[in-house]
Parts: sequence; structure tokens; C-alpha cells
Amino acid sequence: MKKKLVLSCALTGAATNRQQCPYIPYTPQELGEEAKRAEDAGASIVHIHAREDNGQPSWRLEVFEQIHEEVRKRCPNIIINYSTGAIGIPKEDRIRHVSAIKPDMAAFNMGSMNYAIYSKKAKKFYWNTVFANPFDEMMFYVQKMNEAGTIPEMECFDTGHIRNAEPLRDMGLIPDNAVYSLVMGVMGGIPATTENLMHQIKQVPEGNHWQVIGISRKQWQLAAVAITMGGSFRVGLEDNFYLPNGEMAKSNGECVEAGVTLAHMLGAEIASIEETRQMLNIPLTDGVSA
Repeated sequence: MKKKLVLSCALTGAATNRQQCPYIPYTPQELGEEAKRAEDAGASIVHIHAREDNGQPSWRLEVFEQIHEEVRKRCPNIIINYSTGAIGIPKEDRIRHVSAIKPDMAAFNMGSMNYAIYSKKAKKFYWNTVFANPFDEMMFYVQKMNEAGTIPEMECFDTGHIRNAEPLRDMGLIPDNAVYSLVMGVMGGIPATTENLMHQIKQVPEGNHWQVIGISRKQWQLAAVAITMGGSFRVGLEDNFYLPNGEMAKSNGECVEAGVTLAHMLGAEIASIEETRQMLNIPLTDGVSA
């Protein structure tokens, strides 16, 4: 049987805003509605950052709980993947919602890096910081995920981040069904090129599920490479506002529709939510059986 690919959708992010794209969801209700649009279009996983109603990033547990309720009442079976990536807050705050809600999946950042947004036009940095993820904190996060029964989605922003999984696997901290996410195009991480993606794919241990996360408009080129290499990919307004034809997407559903169209053009099939749960060995625990 031909292997199907998994299509993920990142609904909102933490740094994007409505000045950049007026369709970015902020509130729990908006995130629930966008999750439903993504599911209807073909996504089986939604990646979610919490926000306050004014769009500012939020780490309040009650906000995550409201988001979870809004998503689940519209999408009882979809795989929910929460962010744990943050700068300048205690490690306990970065993982509290995972311990409390026990989602299907959570982002697991695989190493420290310079993290920046640079404008060649203005010749200045709009964002410039260090995203710290030392091994002792990585061990703390993945242990909390394991306790919650949450699958780590290992976000690898550079080649060294892929290798950082090795000692954690050796200690028995990373489950066999953890997913490798090859994040490309962030300033401070590996550039988003076809050559670099081919190199990254070769570093993933054989037999492990992987997806590419292409940042900005090169997302579609990298998605095409992933499809032809038998991998999966992520779309959504967190990563890229624009469709392959250059038009701004008006919803996450439109992003997913474009991803499905691209996959079908290249002869690939999209896994359903049920098929994705089987592929990744993620049992349905907090949803309602269809």
C-alpha cells in the first residue's frame, strides 16, 4: 500500500500579527474555527500557540484550556499539538499546559540558537535574541511530555538539533513515535534551500516520521521536495501568509487546500486523522470517537 503523507497546520504562531495578515486568529473561538477549517480542508494535526485576545502571546493555563475546549467541540478527533517554545519565562511555565491538558502532541525544541528577524531593506534586526534550550531543560520538558502521554514533535532548526536527540534517545527519554520536524528559514537556523533539506532528511534516523516546516514563501518549494522524498509537511498562517500563486491566504483552510492540491499534483495521498493516529501511534484520549 502506498504510504500517505501527514498534513499539519500551524494556525497562528506567536510573532505574527494582524498588521502583517488580517486573518491571523487570536481568540480561543477564532482558533477553534480555524482548526475546523483546517480539518475540513484535509489537515490531521493542528499546531497551536496561545494568545491573549489582543494578540499577545499567552502562557496562562486558562487560555490553553479555553482553546482546547473550542477546538475539541468542533474537531473531536483532530490531533492537537501545542507549542512549548518561549523566551524569557520559567521552564515550568513553558510546559504547565501540557501537564494539565495532556494533549496528543507538543512541540519539543531540540536546541539553543540565535533567533532573529532581519530586514535587508531596512538593514536592521526587528527581533534579535537567544532561544535557549540547554540539555537539562530539554530533559525536563520531554519527561513532562512522557508523564502526560504527549508525543514530542521535535523541532530541529539546524543539523545539530537533529543530533541532539541521540543522547536523549540513549537515555530512553524519546519515544519511538516522536516526530522530527525540519524547520527551515528562520534567521539563526538552517536556510530554506532544497540542498539543505536533502541534507537534513539524510540525518533523520531511518524509519522515523519526519516533516518539513518551511518558513515564508519558500514553504511550497520545500513541501514539494518533502512530498517527492516520502515525507510530510506543515502549512498555516504561522509559517507563511501566501498561497503558491502569490495571493495572501484568507484562512488556514486555504493554506491546507493548497497543500492538498500540491500533494495530489505530485501523486501523493493525504492521510486522514484516523490514518495519522495509526501511523504515529497516537490513541484518541480526549476527543469523542467518530
